Amino acid sequence: MSVRRLARPQLALSQSGVGLEWLQEASMKFVVLFEDNPAAGADVRRQHMAAHLVFLEKHAARVMAAGPLQTGDGQGAGGLWLVEAADASEVDALVKEDPFWPTGLRKSVRILAWKQVFADGRRLISG
Repeated sequence: MSVRRLARPQLALSQSGVGLEWLQEASMKFVVLFEDNPAAGADVRRQHMAAHLVFLEKHAARVMAAGPLQTGDGQGAGGLWLVEAADASEVDALVKEDPFWPTGLRKSVRILAWKQVFADGRRLISG
């Protein structure tokens, strides 16, 4: 789990009472697996792709990676996001803000907590 400083002070309770303090927000990584709805039709993704990409750019601080999934024969199978957030409910809210959400493109969504143990050719944990 990583820790990052918020960019602005927030109201927080302290032992001495209520006051403005810099808070640290703990964040976790999540994998979001989207399964496409075959009944949605091929045009849905294409029609809403520009708005979807603008949405991802707007949320680039939390959506670390995103892209489509394909079957072995090249058919669309859904999508995957790697998201950094405080908890799964924050990720769920983000999913529901995506312009793809109300279109019926998504058949199912799974939000899974993910602990990264290897990156850039090296271990991130001992053992």
